[in-house]
Amino acid sequence: MTDVATLWEVGLPLAGAAGGLGYAKVRAPQVFWSLVGLPVTRVRFAVTYHATMDVCGLTVQPSRLRAFMVRNIARRPDVQPVPPKVRRIRGTSTGLRVTLRLPAGLEPADVMAASERLRHAWGVHSVNVTETKPGFVELRMTGYDVLNRVRMPRRRPAGPMTVSVALREDGTAFVRDYLKVPHALTLGANQTGKSMYQRNLVAGLARLPVALVGIDCKRGVEHRGYAPRLSALATTPEEADGLLNVLVGEMEDRFDLLSDYGVADIWALHEDVRPAPVVVLLDEVAELFLTATKKDEERRDRMVTQLIRLGQLARAAGIYLEVCGQRFGSDLGKGATALRAQLTGRVVHRVNDKQTAEMGVGDIAPDAVVTVLTIPPDRPGIAVAGDTSGGWSRIRTPQLSAAEAAAICLAHAHLTPDLPSLAAYRPVLPDGIGAAPEPVPLVKPDPATA
Repeated sequence: MTDVATLWEVGLPLAGAAGGLGYAKVRAPQVFWSLVGLPVTRVRFAVTYHATMDVCGLTVQPSRLRAFMVRNIARRPDVQPVPPKVRRIRGTSTGLRVTLRLPAGLEPADVMAASERLRHAWGVHSVNVTETKPGFVELRMTGYDVLNRVRMPRRRPAGPMTVSVALREDGTAFVRDYLKVPHALTLGANQTGKSMYQRNLVAGLARLPVALVGIDCKRGVEHRGYAPRLSALATTPEEADGLLNVLVGEMEDRFDLLSDYGVADIWALHEDVRPAPVVVLLDEVAELFLTATKKDEERRDRMVTQLIRLGQLARAAGIYLEVCGQRFGSDLGKGATALRAQLTGRVVHRVNDKQTAEMGVGDIAPDAVVTVLTIPPDRPGIAVAGDTSGGWSRIRTPQLSAAEAAAICLAHAHLTPDLPSLAAYRPVLPDGIGAAPEPVPLVKPDPATA
């Protein structure tokens, strides 16, 4: 009877703990990783590091001095190959960060090529390699699929034109920094999460003191909800033609201002004279290229020319492009490839044809095309993000409904800059919307008594 009671007292807590860990692994993977995954992975990494690096081809032959010291001072006849030196190991809530010092003969590309083998060897979900400085790389391991349930990290980069839009597969935030990547192209078929990406982007930009310009030739069905925060909105190709001409004129006026002050960028101007930055949100770029008559072709050529001019010159004037579409290819017409060449950032969701994937990321990272074509249809929001530096990663945007994005734009409508050149295209709003909120008194007034 005593044995049964002891078994009951010991076995029941153990069974409860095992059941709790199993539940946490499915429902709260971050908790399971912190309690179980991180300690196990750290021990496995320490025990198997030298052997793993050797079989993955990430070792080099020792120098002659090192070989001499091993044979004559340490008295060991065999000289082992030299792996990268571990400089730092740091656990996070989503994985493990390891900083390596590469020996002579290895380069970051060698470690990147072996990342999939390292992932299997250490039993983690993914291994991403980032070069931190010459001779040093950081292995960013994730213990579980962080893109399954997107939870944005608490610490995010901040800046005057910085917006955290999505979560990378290494657990860090994917950031749109317009000072580093001024123009971007976002592609994706229907029901792929492209609109969700735009909502997160607009919601972040709405909180900044920037002018937002919407071009939505689908009669404004996507951008109409953002109207309280928009400085201008075009809903037809005819309006888009006129708005692009106004934007080019605004760009030329800003260049005159830069010339007067002897600077080459608006961010070199003092805040008192610096014009508000402008972000142009272009939804469904194919609508600007499609034509039916000769008159439409002339308008198309004008719009494409103005877009290319903005892409080439507008960065210094503080005007940035966000071009979106379902389909993008050279068959759209003259100027499509030239426009794409000006769009540094690329975000490609699941697409319906290979050519769109190749136009999106094929010219900057050919190996990312396969990843785009294998995005499953049941995981909307998954995309491949890259830029013209050649780096790319998988990302996923958090859930944000159209009503929530519209509410954020309405709450920050008072931040909308007043640009006289865009006044003719300013959306008409009901009375009271767009005004600064009334201040709330800090002291509750006492009721009047007779």
